[in-house]
Amino acid sequence: MTVATAPLDDLRGLTAAVLRGAGVPAADAELVADSLVCADAWGHASHGVLRVPSYVARLRAGVMRAVTRVDVAVDAGAVAVLDGHDGVGQVIAAAAAREAVQRARTLGASAVAVRNSNHVGCLAYFTRMAAAQGCVALFASNASPAMAPAGGRAARVGTNPWSVAAPAPDGRAIVMDIANTAVARGKIHLARERGTRIPLGWAVDAAGVPTTDPERALAGLVLPMAGHKGYAIAVLLDVLTGVLSGSAIGSEVAGPYQAERRGGNGQLFIALDVERFLEPDTFVERVGRLIADVKSAPAAEAADEILVPGELEDRAAERAARDGVALAERTRRELWRLAGELGVDDATRAVVAP
Repeated sequence: MTVATAPLDDLRGLTAAVLRGAGVPAADAELVADSLVCADAWGHASHGVLRVPSYVARLRAGVMRAVTRVDVAVDAGAVAVLDGHDGVGQVIAAAAAREAVQRARTLGASAVAVRNSNHVGCLAYFTRMAAAQGCVALFASNASPAMAPAGGRAARVGTNPWSVAAPAPDGRAIVMDIANTAVARGKIHLARERGTRIPLGWAVDAAGVPTTDPERALAGLVLPMAGHKGYAIAVLLDVLTGVLSGSAIGSEVAGPYQAERRGGNGQLFIALDVERFLEPDTFVERVGRLIADVKSAPAAEAADEILVPGELEDRAAERAARDGVALAERTRRELWRLAGELGVDDATRAVVAP
């Protein structure tokens, strides 16, 4: 069930105000709010403002620090390791993106690992930042266990999402942002928020039985994408993010809905300065040629058109800028309640008023 759409600017203002009320400094609160509202605008409500109550719960429990401090633990030219000291994930991720781009601009390429981070929302928010500055970027994070290893029947492997983005024509980016499960776990949380079923093939319940009930799915296991291939990619991404950074790994990582445990997420941001490989305009023109070639394929009978990665989100964002985004009733109620508890004025929280 949804309510009337919320204008993006009003939703950003409310989200930032709630986070400020929970102790997050103003600039950081605005960054997090923008990242969450962008996710809603892109059509990924699973990583949008529905996450705010879980973040506030973690801040109140002290497992995530409201005031984020990011230190450089290792400084080795093209390589760096940042320590986020259990701060707010998006603030740490933005620092990693800035660090990676700066080092890539100086040295051509960079790899910035992150330890002691938290849930960062849509990874594409950060790879798009780098693409806008002329870099090809890869950003990956480990996550709390959500799927069983191949041949197992207990959660030991996270969704461990990753995103790749590159500059594209017209100032846009070509962007991939995926989990290594059949679906991001957040999509199941979103179905629960909306009171809807999930498709078969997404998850099994605690007994290992395929389910369309999001509550039973959240108590069970999310299935890997492409069978053993998704499992293998997820494990190796934990090597690149958790092991390499010196952060939590496997079952040591806690999820955003576990307010009793620190997250311990590890991340890796790789940036390549396009200018060191090709003249930037040439690179963008070649990306455009690739896009045109992909789109030139005959459309399947059930398809209206062929889209490239990131195009669906760009179109959704254009609609959302004009029309706003719809909120699940449960999300609206939680935001209204939190805003009241945290002293947000009535004018600001009116966007989610009953």
